[in-house]
Amino acid sequence: MNKIHNKKISYVPFNRILALVLMDIMSIIVAAFGALFIRFEFSFSAIDRVYLERFEHIIFPDILMALLFYVLWKLYKSVWRYASANELINIIFATSCTALAQVIYCLSTGYTMPRSYYVLYWFLQTVLTCCIRFGYRILRIINNKRASLVGKSERVNVMIIGAGAAGNMILKEIEGSDYLNLQAKCIIDDQPGCHGKLLRGVPIVGGRESILDAVRQYGIDQIILAIPSASTQTRKELLDICKESGCKLRTLPGVYQLINGEVSVSKLKEVEIEDLLGRDPIRINVGEVLNDVSGKVVCVTGGGGSIGSELCRQIAGHNPRRLVIVDIYENNAYEIQQELIRRYPDLDLVVLIASVRNTNRINSIFETYRPEIVYHAAAHKHVPLMETSPNEAIKNNVFGTYKTALAADRYGADRFVLISTDKAVNPTNIMGASKRLCEMVVQMMNQKSRTSFVAVRFGNVLGSNGSVIPLFKQQIAEGGPVTVTHPDIIRYFMTIPEAVSLVLQAGAYARGGEIFVLDMGEPVKILDLATNLIKLSGYKVGEDIQIQFTGLRPGEKMYEELLMNEEGLKKTTNKMIFIGKQIEFDIDKFQEQLERLGKAAKQEDKDIRRYVKDIVDTYQYQE
Repeated sequence: MNKIHNKKISYVPFNRILALVLMDIMSIIVAAFGALFIRFEFSFSAIDRVYLERFEHIIFPDILMALLFYVLWKLYKSVWRYASANELINIIFATSCTALAQVIYCLSTGYTMPRSYYVLYWFLQTVLTCCIRFGYRILRIINNKRASLVGKSERVNVMIIGAGAAGNMILKEIEGSDYLNLQAKCIIDDQPGCHGKLLRGVPIVGGRESILDAVRQYGIDQIILAIPSASTQTRKELLDICKESGCKLRTLPGVYQLINGEVSVSKLKEVEIEDLLGRDPIRINVGEVLNDVSGKVVCVTGGGGSIGSELCRQIAGHNPRRLVIVDIYENNAYEIQQELIRRYPDLDLVVLIASVRNTNRINSIFETYRPEIVYHAAAHKHVPLMETSPNEAIKNNVFGTYKTALAADRYGADRFVLISTDKAVNPTNIMGASKRLCEMVVQMMNQKSRTSFVAVRFGNVLGSNGSVIPLFKQQIAEGGPVTVTHPDIIRYFMTIPEAVSLVLQAGAYARGGEIFVLDMGEPVKILDLATNLIKLSGYKVGEDIQIQFTGLRPGEKMYEELLMNEEGLKKTTNKMIFIGKQIEFDIDKFQEQLERLGKAAKQEDKDIRRYVKDIVDTYQYQE
């Protein structure tokens, strides 16, 4: 199959080659005779008859030698509609070789010509060959310019931010494509030295302070941020300006696209809200994580969810001996299974459908596969839904964690990492209170077991199932309104890869009993998120898309915390990751309380919150 594919790639239509060969033969004859004509001061009568006779003898060998060198330098294989400096260099080498071969042939046969003839012949041949090869591209550019003027109303006017290599490559593709309806109107760059100049015929009109004026002056519809090497702060500053323009924004994913030569319009992505968070991505020590996971049997519960599936992706890339995915939802499990099979065909992958609430099933899995590291991501997490089904939150979150932790202890796992949340701090909802109970279970198990039990606590995850960003995007696509619970509500945010990086790094740091906390920077107002996302989509707030306030939902806080008052912070080698000081509690009493809580949950006790309050004294709820 590969051989057939390669043949298709290298195939060039015969009629095009024949046309090029005929034009090359004509150019060689014109170059050879033109060199004599110029040498004798543009006078036919002044040309010595001897040289005309020698010309007749050498012209045929010249043609053969020229065509041979043209073939060797692949002048019949290049796609001339995209001809560039590489093709120009090949032409120069081919014509130079031809001229040199002509000199050698003339000297060896005695058909010598005037010395200036050889230089003139080489020059004319090079010029004519370039004209033939690049003429098509020049005509194509002229035709595109004409078409852009004719179909001006159908074209999308584009501003490019960045006059560097990435911007140049984007312009090049816009210029040469028949399929893009983009028309570059102006360029923005913060380097004053390039202001007033042209890049591929497009004016560089100024720095970032000129963005909004240029949008109005040139009638810009779309802005492309083509600075893949820009820092997070620089990107945020530029996007903060651009979002006020009312234009659609697109950006290149990152600097690696430029390094790999992958910069193109197809690589552009919609600007996401995380581009405006203004916080550098979390960096982890890949070596530590690799050493921690490599060669181990790793189990991920809830492996089909937003966090769990990303855990599986990153773990799979760190060479585990075996990866065991456990999930109750078969569709989620199937999707991550198929993705990992495609991306990591050599991975020893086991995907199992199971509930962490089923003691016998969990014990059977741990007995069979003996995981050395367990990442427990299985949980109910939707605050409003858990408020109306509180017993389910207790049964799944608390006792699912407890049963999985007991299995990890019983079958000798080295480490158990719980995925927790900032909602566990001073909880005002049953979901947050259940996650605080999970943290307490982990602390209790760590004191009783040889397995190291730890928890990882972080804030809201952008793009995860049920988070505000997918909801806002759907509402914008439907024309609004975008619903926000309260104008002053704030949250900490991080991306899914960041959350998972933290979990993996924490697993490498774990000694037992810790609660790892991420420094998530400044909290973000949900109203600002909604406003920015509307603007990034090219709409005006209040005109195109309305924002509607719906009121706080049951159990919802105005703001989230990452630490309780009793908890201190201890630094780790990663400056973004801290360890919260453990809060002491009576282990024996806690076990007794857990038993009573479990019975109450099974009996669907309507007073389940009172049982939770007896254990988690920071839990605040309305009767």
